[in-house]
Parts: sequence; C-alpha cells; structure tokens
Amino acid sequence: MSNKKKMDKRQEKMTANTLTVAALQLGSDNRGTQATLENILSYKDQIRDTGCKLVVMPEALLGGYPKGQDFGARIGYRTQQGRDDYLAYWQQAITTDGPEVKALCALAKDTCCNLVVGAIEKAGTSLYCSVLYLSDQGELVGKHRKLMPTASERLVWAQGDGSTLPVLDTSAGRISGAICWENYMPALRQSLYAQGVEIWCVSTVDDREIWQASMRHIAYEGRMFLISACQYQPSPEEQGINTEWPDQQTLIRGGSVIISPMGDILAGPVCEQEGLITAEINLNEIVKARYDLDVSGHYARNDIFQLTVDARSKPGVSFNEQ
Repeated sequence: MSNKKKMDKRQEKMTANTLTVAALQLGSDNRGTQATLENILSYKDQIRDTGCKLVVMPEALLGGYPKGQDFGARIGYRTQQGRDDYLAYWQQAITTDGPEVKALCALAKDTCCNLVVGAIEKAGTSLYCSVLYLSDQGELVGKHRKLMPTASERLVWAQGDGSTLPVLDTSAGRISGAICWENYMPALRQSLYAQGVEIWCVSTVDDREIWQASMRHIAYEGRMFLISACQYQPSPEEQGINTEWPDQQTLIRGGSVIISPMGDILAGPVCEQEGLITAEINLNEIVKARYDLDVSGHYARNDIFQLTVDARSKPGVSFNEQ
C-alpha cells in the first residue's frame, strides 16, 4: 500500500471519531414546567441544523431550581407557607414515564441527537434532582439521581444511591457525569473514570468564576471532553417575581462551557443570555491525552488505593416473599 493510501486511511479513522457536541443554556420558566419544555423544544431546528450528536442541559431545568426559597424551614418547626410552597414545587416535578419525557424522546429522535437533561423527578411524594439520558433513537436509556444535595437543597431533595451511576455507550461515545457540586466528590469521579467515560456531562446552576476553573481541572484530570450546561435566569425584576435576591441582579448568569481533554476551552463560557453553544470534537484526542495520565489505568496505584462502589438500589422498605 502506498504512503498516500496509508495516510488517507489514517485520516478516515480520525474523521470517523469527529462529532459535534453542545450545551443548551436555558433557565426554568417561572410559569412552570410546560413553558420550560416548550422553550427546550423550540431549539429543535437549531440542534438539527448544527448536526449535534449530544446536547447537555442544565440542572433542574424541568421542574425548576428554587433559588432563594427556604420552604419555611425553622429549627423545631416548619411554616404552613413552606408546606404550600413544597406542594407547588412537587406539582411541577416530572416522572420518567410522563409526557415531558415522551416529548423529549421525540425531540432526540427527530434531531438524531443524544440528550442529557436536568429535571426534578418525583417518586411518590419525594423529589430527586435527576439527570435523564435520552438516546438518538428516542429512548430513555439512563438516569442519575444526585447523591448529595448541597446545603438547603436537602430540605426538598432526597439523596440518590449507587444504582443510578450509569456510564452509557451512545452514538456520541461513552458518556456520564455529575450534577453541580457532585463534581467535587473525588470518589464519585474516580468511580466513573474507571468505567471509561469519554464525555463528562455536567448539569449545574453554579455560575461563579471558580466553576470554570473546576471544569477545566476535571476535564484535564480525567483526560476527557467535558460539557457543562448552566441555567440562565434574568433578574427577579425582569421575570416579574418577588424574592430576597436583589431585584435588578441576574438570578443565575449562566457560564456554559465545552472543554477538551487537555483542559482547553473549546466553546464558551457564555453568560447573561440563553443559547446553544457547540464544538467539534475528536474522540481520538482522549487516547492521546491519556498517554501520560490515565487516572484509572497506568497512573493508578491499585496496590495502595482501593475504591469500592455499592451499586445496589436502597429502597426504604424491602419485602422478601418466601
């Protein structure tokens, strides 16, 4: 075989691993989940036209992130208004077999795109901050429930368990990730690195500058592509809502970003607006990046450190029928 043909075949292999990925920066609509869903669906043509194979969306997008609410929690008692607020919040949450997920599955199939969507999921009367994984065939193929809600989030969100820590083979590569401050849990990251994740999908509402440093570090640590999608919500004044937040200050400013396995920013961060940001990536870059650092492979010291993951479901009550 001539050198030219060898080079052509090598180029074909490189090109075959090239795809377009995206972060969709949106905020939960204060009119409710249906309005938020309609806003997501309005991006169908843009997702299709850009040829995206993977789109990541923010934390708690469907159902809402109740920034600033305290749900009437006081030491020793709860207020009636707080109970009313929880009921209203619970009513906006979704179920995995509900109409919102069906609509998102249709969007994934129509655009031939894998979707990662943050949602508040209700199971009975409890709520979970979840991420749903939808394949480009229009199927719900995985779910992750946030393991550790942060600070006051624990008032309204239950804790997930080890049964919802998927690493999924998709047409866009092996995908997984963590929700917001779960990204600061080293053991969680290592458990997913060990399963060969190639694209780390982050749903968040953290809009601070230091978050950008964290995202670059994690992409560089895991030597993988990283997509961080953050909500954007205008000021309370613009939204026509009353909160203790300053009336004219942006509630959540965004900061969605796409990062390479070497920690370089490929797109974003975009702030103070909604929008779809995209980047073309080549999965071969992951292998090249891990040449000198593979934290679950040749750079691990399994003779010294061991991590055990309990992947069993932990229901509150188990019935043994014997």
